[in-house]
Order: sequence, then structure tokens, then C-alpha cells
Amino acid sequence: MRAARYHDYGPPDVLVVEDAPEPHAGPGEIRIRVTAASVNPVDWKLRSGATRAVLPVDFPAIPGRDAAGVVDEVGEGVTGVTAGDRVFGLGGLFGASAEYDTLSAWAPVPDQWTLEQAAGAGLAVATAGRGLNALGDLSGRTLLIEGAAGGVGSAAVAMAVARGATVIGTSSAGKHDYLRELGARPTTYGEGLADRVRELAPAGVDAVLDTAASGSLADLVAIAGDPDRVVTIADAARASDLGVRHYLAENDSAVLAEGAALGARGEYTPHIAATYPLDEIAEAHRESERGHTRGKIVVVL
Repeated sequence: MRAARYHDYGPPDVLVVEDAPEPHAGPGEIRIRVTAASVNPVDWKLRSGATRAVLPVDFPAIPGRDAAGVVDEVGEGVTGVTAGDRVFGLGGLFGASAEYDTLSAWAPVPDQWTLEQAAGAGLAVATAGRGLNALGDLSGRTLLIEGAAGGVGSAAVAMAVARGATVIGTSSAGKHDYLRELGARPTTYGEGLADRVRELAPAGVDAVLDTAASGSLADLVAIAGDPDRVVTIADAARASDLGVRHYLAENDSAVLAEGAALGARGEYTPHIAATYPLDEIAEAHRESERGHTRGKIVVVL
């Protein structure tokens, strides 16, 4: 199969498109013929060697954790999905930027999404769901989401609103209309956030989800009044110092199905900032590293 791979740590130029062995669905897995794969910050951090101390790479490596496509193999013990179904989901830390990938968590692609949009949903929804689940029942509670217009943040807004929360979301001013469409009360981030939040929620906030790692975690704890009411999915370095819980995504099909159901109701659509053909994956990684896009970057096969 055609796949993007890298054989050593380095800049985006170490990525090459070449033939690679096909993966096959093991017990509890499915294999998809990939239509599109997401590019996430973890992909270029692994490729560059930035995370080698905690997540060493076994070379050669195919980047990409989440993808969307059409099922063509169903592993032992798997029910409820058949060859030909359109699905999106996650496998391991590697493997998505290839003609075939295996998934251990997945959900049907709603008719309202393209496969490119679905490719941008998997890791975002899984990460948002993990953070929200850690905060407990959100019904009737006020939740502040830092970085609410990003890939994870926008998924978290839509999911939290559907779970019954009143959501205040931070972003740059140009993204406030987008946050309103998702059901959040928008405000800007940065200096004076506590005062702006107080104006929107005079009784205070019950919980905070940080998706941005913008250096604001101490301020978010002060706004919440208790580090136990704050969860971050982005700022592990500061979390331990402040007593804040830090979570990573889990491969959870139930959470992916929740995101898909929101898509089917028109309450959440992954925003795709840019698409690249597989042969231009190096440029997709460069754009992801620059970090200036609103929405997901997707590689199309």
C-alpha cells in the first residue's frame, strides 16, 4: 500500500511516500480503506523527536492517529459493522496516513459530514469527551472552556451544551460568531479573563476545561476556586504543579458515537482548515506546526 513514512526523527522533509506493508484487523478491530486522515500536533511532535523521552518512535513510522474511510475488514469479535460502512475513528499513535489503517474505536459517519470532515473529528471528539467525562455530570452547571474555537475546544463546546451545560468559551474576537453557533457564550482570552467571566456568569463557574495550554492554567484555577474543578487536556507541565488533572484521549467508541449523533442533528460539524493530498503531507505537517489555522488539517488519499 502507499503510505507516508519517516525513517528517523527530523523536520517535515523526512516524510516520504512509499510502499509499506498492509495492516490487517486483529480481534476487536476493523480495517478501513482510508479516504482522509487528520494531522494533529502529536504527529509532528513524535516525528520531530520532541516527545522521544516519553514516546520513542519505532522506525519506520506512518504518522497519524485518526482517519475516516470505508470498512473492508472486520476482526474477530466485532459486531455492528460490516464491509462497506463509512466510519471514522482511532487506532494507535501511528498508521493513519496510508491507504489502509486499523481502528480500535469507531463510529458511523453521519450523512451530514463528508469523509474529510469525519477525519477531523476522531481525536478531537475523543479528547474532548475524556476531559468532559472527568468533570462529571454537567447538566445545569456552568463550564468555562479555554481555547473553545480549536478542534478539541469546538467539539467540547458542542458536547457540553448537549449534556446540559451553560458554556462560556474563550477565543480571539474573530471567532466569537462561530462559538455562538455552537451554543457558547464567547469571550476573549488573556488578561482580565476573570472579570469578563464574572460578567457572563455572576454566580461563578462550576468547572473549567483547558484545551489551549496558553499559560493561563493558574488563572483558570483561580476562576474555578479549586484545582479539582479544572481539567486540562493540553498543559501537562503546569497541571502537576497546580494540582490540576491532566487527561489524554482514550479510544472510546461511545464518545465517538456521541460526536456523530451531534453531527447527525446538525449541532457539530468539524471545521476543516486545509486539505492536502498524501504526496504533500510534509506541507501539511509544516502548516500544523505553524499553528495558525482555525480547524483541522486533513490529508486526503
